Amino acid sequence: MQDHLSQTFSALADPTRRAMLARLSTGEANVSDLAQPFLDDMSLPAITKHLQVLEKAGLITKTRKAQWRSCKLNGDGLKDAANWMEQYRVFWEESFDRLDAYLKTVTAKKPPQGDENV
Repeated sequence: MQDHLSQTFSALADPTRRAMLARLSTGEANVSDLAQPFLDDMSLPAITKHLQVLEKAGLITKTRKAQWRSCKLNGDGLKDAANWMEQYRVFWEESFDRLDAYLKTVTAKKPPQGDENV
């Protein structure tokens, strides 16, 4: 069994699922609307499988009202992934700031090129 973070990244790894999430970021949609852009390239069962992966990862929620099945984005599902990535963003930002400061001290100590023969 995968941990929640691995499930989230696995779900986000597929461009079809990312496109579905992008569509849901504009508002709730039914399964047919989500499937429409992909029907030329894949079957309805394949689309359903993508939606199941997103739901299992906690990135979407599905509801049933009579014959209408709607999906909506679940922002809480992305919190763990965002928190995990934030740690690394801070690390790299601080590392680049230290590198920038170091390079400024090194370049400030070098004599300008071309001025040796003046």
